[in-house]
Amino acid sequence: MQLALTLVSPEPGAAEDALAHLASALAGARARVKEPRPLGPGAVDVALEAEDASAVREAAEGALEGRAVDVCVQPWNGRRKKLLVADMDSTIINVECLDELADFAGLKAHIAAITERAMRGELEFETALRERVALLRGLSTGALQQTYDERVRLNPGARTLVRTMAANGARCALVSGGFTFFTSRVAEAAGFHLNRANTLHEESGKLTGEVGEPILGREAKLRSLLGEAEDLKLPLSETLAVGDGANDLAMIEVAGLGVAYRAKPIVAAQADAKVDHADLTALLYYQGYRAAEFVTD
Repeated sequence: MQLALTLVSPEPGAAEDALAHLASALAGARARVKEPRPLGPGAVDVALEAEDASAVREAAEGALEGRAVDVCVQPWNGRRKKLLVADMDSTIINVECLDELADFAGLKAHIAAITERAMRGELEFETALRERVALLRGLSTGALQQTYDERVRLNPGARTLVRTMAANGARCALVSGGFTFFTSRVAEAAGFHLNRANTLHEESGKLTGEVGEPILGREAKLRSLLGEAEDLKLPLSETLAVGDGANDLAMIEVAGLGVAYRAKPIVAAQADAKVDHADLTALLYYQGYRAAEFVTD
């Protein structure tokens, strides 16, 4: 089987340097290494012949433990995906919007603690969301725009990831367990074709403490990926999903390439690849894009 081993680091030259530490590990995984192919300042592709991709990934990650290098191992063919489904909070953007919104109600620490437990899979997402939103009853809707203006930023590489994939014919969907107020704005800023999320109810300029039903959670994210793939007549092998929390796990597990970005342990353990060090352009490198092909406008 022909495999692609992709190494990505935020440190220029670190990926190439890391290759020198992989020779014995890859030999132990019965992988025959071909000529490396530089992709960018911190990224390199290596073609391999091996029977067991999981063994190659385990060997590579083990050999590089402690280094600021992200690893992806996958079949060489079919790497450029035609559908991207991305989580928003703490993945495409830098914050959890609900936690930041709660700050304007003086409840950030309390609500953030619930968020953390839900993202780790310790609480049912839907129940946790209703509980957190209920605590915001009476908060001025003006806090939504203030949260977006003052707190929300695209994570490094997010816009380049989305615009490069879109320019190469991929459909890009932002699917969040958060709220449409934020996803609509983030989707436009990053270049997503569509966005789906939950709706906050409001009345007379204040939040009612209720969220629209049914709640978009783990299973709804999975259905979004499956539905978009079906509409585009794509096999799941041509899809990519990325997220950080437990409610992203179902879509990450079924995607052709499921990536855990700065993720909770439950997600990182099940994903095909992780991004713990580099920015979101790592997902482009994993697909074999060269830095010269990135759309950066």
